[in-house]
Amino acid sequence: MAGAEAREMISLAKVEKIYPPSQPALTGIDLKIARGEFVFVAGASGAGKSTLLKLLFAAEDPSRGSVIVNGRNLSSLSRRNVMEHRRRIGVIFQDYKLLRTRTALENVAFSLEVCGVRRQERLKRAFQMLSAVGLKERANAYPQTLSGGEQQRVAIARALLNTPDLILADEPTGNLDPDISNAIFNLLLEANRCGATVIIASHNLALIEELNRRTLVLDHGRIIGDFARPKG
Repeated sequence: MAGAEAREMISLAKVEKIYPPSQPALTGIDLKIARGEFVFVAGASGAGKSTLLKLLFAAEDPSRGSVIVNGRNLSSLSRRNVMEHRRRIGVIFQDYKLLRTRTALENVAFSLEVCGVRRQERLKRAFQMLSAVGLKERANAYPQTLSGGEQQRVAIARALLNTPDLILADEPTGNLDPDISNAIFNLLLEANRCGATVIIASHNLALIEELNRRTLVLDHGRIIGDFARPKG
């Protein structure tokens, strides 16, 4: 991989996503995101933000067009390669996807378990990450005993644990109070400073304005704005 391709983490060309029977979610998406960028995806509910993230995670396939992430065309990946692709991504979706039969600590450590990290090491690192999101006292609690905001923080800790190349976050602080939200965004910004590409779907315009990063605006499945971070 050379030149511009080497600098791109994400490249979408003429992407459409249509859900059965004929519900368009994304239309005519052309998009390039460089490695190491921090990008917001803004738009009202139903604009297509979550669908875009799911395409990048290979949780959904495009109806048309190509989705290339980290040099790989996701439509051509085998099941095994899809799993490998996902291991390099930290993902925070709105339904959290926590394992109900595992504690908060074990849920966070799971991303290292699938990578073969020894149990003692992965639990140590998971506890450190839980502490960073303010949940060390809840490490041994099961998901069904946690509040929605606590479950959200467990999902965030799990996403950040394995130093991913790409972080996808769908409204990552929607249920959290301002102090916890600031702590979470500091973790995301630190991951970005360490080289991760970060893409956050959000309708929090005040936060987007405050952080002053590149922002894509979706409306009815189309990109209607792409605002780069001002220089200087």
